[in-house]
Order: sequence, then C-alpha cells, then structure tokens
Amino acid sequence: MFQVLSSAWALLLGMCLLMVGNGMQGTLLGIRGALEGFSTFEMSIVMSAYFVGFLGGSRLAPRMIRRVGHVRVFAALASLISAVMILYPTFPTVVIWAIGRVLIGFCFSAVYVTAESWLNNAANNSNRGQALSLYMIVQTLGIVVAQALLLAADPSGYVLFVIPSVLVSVAVTPILLSISPTPAFDSTKPMSLRELANFSPLGCVGMFLLGGVFSAQFGMAPVYGAEAGLSVPQISMFVATFFVGSVILQYPIGWISDRMDRRTLMVVDMPFGSYEENPAQAFRNAARLMAETGAGAVKLEGGRHMAETIRFIVARGIPVMAHIGLTPQAVNAIGGYKVQGKGADGDRIRDDARAVADAGAFSVVLEKVPAALADEITADIAIPTVGIGASAGCDGQILVIDDMLGLFDAFKPKFVKRYAHLAGDATEAIRAYAEEVRSRSFPAPEHVFADEKAGS
Repeated sequence: MFQVLSSAWALLLGMCLLMVGNGMQGTLLGIRGALEGFSTFEMSIVMSAYFVGFLGGSRLAPRMIRRVGHVRVFAALASLISAVMILYPTFPTVVIWAIGRVLIGFCFSAVYVTAESWLNNAANNSNRGQALSLYMIVQTLGIVVAQALLLAADPSGYVLFVIPSVLVSVAVTPILLSISPTPAFDSTKPMSLRELANFSPLGCVGMFLLGGVFSAQFGMAPVYGAEAGLSVPQISMFVATFFVGSVILQYPIGWISDRMDRRTLMVVDMPFGSYEENPAQAFRNAARLMAETGAGAVKLEGGRHMAETIRFIVARGIPVMAHIGLTPQAVNAIGGYKVQGKGADGDRIRDDARAVADAGAFSVVLEKVPAALADEITADIAIPTVGIGASAGCDGQILVIDDMLGLFDAFKPKFVKRYAHLAGDATEAIRAYAEEVRSRSFPAPEHVFADEKAGS
C-alpha cells in the first residue's frame, strides 16, 4: 500500500477532490430539481444522461490519452467539469441539465480511464488488488464527504454549485505539481461488445445488472429523498449510507484478492487423434480431459480448418487455446520442424489467426513464425498471443521445461534458451551412483540401520 501511495498520492488526492465534486452535484441536482418543480420522469432523464456521456468517454478516452498524455487529459476534462457545474443554477431547465450531465458523464468516464491506467502502472501483481481498493476507498470517501458539504448552504442558491466547481478545479493542482513520472500509454487491441460477451458472458451479464442497480441508486436516490419529503440533512445521510459499507469492505477484499492467485490457468494439450475427426468427438474428449485433469482450458492445434471445432467446443462452455504456425502433432505432414509463414506463406498464418480468434479461442500459440509476422498478428487480433520461437512482442511466452532446464541435450532449437544445464548434472549423478553401487561403497555405514539389541 505504501508503495502505491508514494507513487500515486497526487493522483489519489486529485481523484478524491473530483469525487467530492461529483458526489455533491449528483445529490444536489436531485434536491434542486424538486425545488425547480421537475417531475420524477424529467429527473430520471437528467440523471440517465450522465451514463450516456459515460459510454462515450469510455470509448474516446484511450485515444485522447495516447495523443496528449495522462496529465493533459486529466486537467482538460477536470476544467470542463468545473465549468459545467457552474452552468446548472444559471440555466435550470431539463434540456440544459441533461446536456450538462452528458458532458460531465463523458468527462468523468475519461478521467476514470486516465486514473485507472495510471494507477495500474504504479502497482504490480503483488499489490494490485490493494491499490485498486485504495483507489475505490478514496472515491467513496469523496462521495461521503460531499454529502456533508451539502449542509453548508441553501440548495436553492449558487453557493453549493460553486463549491464542487472550485474543488474540481483544485483537483488538478497536486497532479500538475507532482514530480512523480506519468506512465506511457501503451497501444491496446480493440474488442467489440460481441467479442467481450463471447469471452466472458457471465461477466458481461453480471456487470450489466450491477451497472443498472448502481446507476439507479447513484442517480435517483436524492430524487427519491426529495419526493419523499426528506430534509436536506436526511437526504445527505440517506445517500451517504450507501457508500459507508463500500469504504469498510473495500480494503479487506483487495487484501484478500492479492493473496489469491488470479493468474494461474492450467491448459491441457489435447492429444493427437482426440479432436481431428469431428467437433462432437473433440468436445467429448475435451470434456473428459477437463474432468479428469482439473484443467481450466484445452489447447488444440490447427487454424482455419479447426475453426468449426473450436466454435463448437467454446459454445458448450469449454475455453480453447488455439495453436498455429508450426504444429508439432502434424510435423510429418508439413515437412519437418521448419519456420512457418515466410514470405507469401504469411497470409496463411494471418488467416489462421483471425479464424481461430473469430471462432472464440481465448488465446493462440504462435510457434516458429517470423518475428515481424508474430508482431503483426499480435496487433491485429483481439485475443492474447503466446509465442514460442516467435517474438518478444507476443503477449506471453512458452518454453518447454525440459529445454528451459537443460534436461534435453540431444539438440537445441534456435529459439530455446537454457537457463540451467541439468542434463549434465543428472548424467554425472547417475554415473557416480552406479559406480558406487558396483564398488559396494554405497550404501555406506551412515546409510544403513544397526540392530540396537545386537549392538548393545
């Protein structure tokens, strides 16, 4: 936690001030709308407009960050949020408020993308859960503090709109004055909603339902309080209580998540002859492998000609990792252990990669293909690539453990790096053991057991 605080304190302080402003304007609009005589339906339109803008910001923010950097995007959007907040009391109409909410939703969505990519860079796998929990605690505390500030003035005036505007303007100050380096924004591979739903249907449905509940609570809680005749202090307390539980539980959940391995996935390689005949055969054997090994996914070799099989297996709930390029199970059919995809043959590998990705594979192994081709495929498809004899630009790497540890020394492929030479150590150990057995120097007296009665 302290590592994250030291590298991202300016960002967290800025986000806290922004969330005080966001929390104030959300609740304040619900109260002020009732004072202006807006109906519940009109206020639902105003509040929903925030999330319309939010969708747009999530799509455009990465492009803006890539173009001008994290700090400029954060500062520019915070300034726009501050300006819109002043306009609410100046033009108290449903149309103007809805437009303002669209703009603020857009800006906050982009600010979140900026902040979270920045925070992700400051954290590592050992503390990322705690870092994100700390980030959410800061956000939630800002919303809770905002409810208390609503008691500072009359909601029918201008002061309560000026306070969040000032806080949002000040939010960029610690970031602009911080000497902490800002992260580079890496290019990302686009993923459509359909692709996302194919990869994680449960996650998509769950987040859609959770988003609906949160947006209703976040936007309409103050409207409900005003319609129910609650006073401003009562509405503030009512809204704040939603977020108190979040503050209490966030860090323990993040701490626990850092101690649960989020990354381990065991993939079992389907044996030759167990999946090539037809998709039904492949599914039966994949299901058996999953049940008997406890693996989380299966891997099978082949590109376009295996796309139908991959689609069939994935549709029935089994994750599939594809394998293209050099496919060892078919090495006799492709003429040996040769580099695949050279020159014009690269189009075949590209088509294979697109085919398996479109069929629903969650990842693809690229084996023994030119580095430039591997980089091109990695940038082109939406699923992670795992290289073996491909490129350092792939999303992940594979080495056979016997090669990595130097247990196999009959020959060494060009793409193998031996991190140890255990074959020589093992050979020497076996030779020494055999020699000592022949000479009867093993087992020695210290390796055998004496009869206590005989020895006494």
